[in-house]
Amino acid sequence: MTMRITKGKVVDGQVIVEGDPLNEGSTVTVLVSDETTFRLNAEDEAALLQAIAGADQNNLISGEDVIKKIS
Repeated sequence: MTMRITKGKVVDGQVIVEGDPLNEGSTVTVLVSDETTFRLNAEDEAALLQAIAGADQNNLISGEDVIKKIS
């Protein structure tokens, strides 16, 4: 599976993707920034993509464990 990061904007309740369009039927994960933008370095981006891939394989951890990891 190939993954890419893109961004978009919600218009009339739908996410409008910037840049190249996504393939019809694509499965997407949406992270909402609550108007605060952030940038990831290459290491953090790789970790995020690895976590998303793990979630796609139902390899999940609890919210409590996530908080412990980032605290």
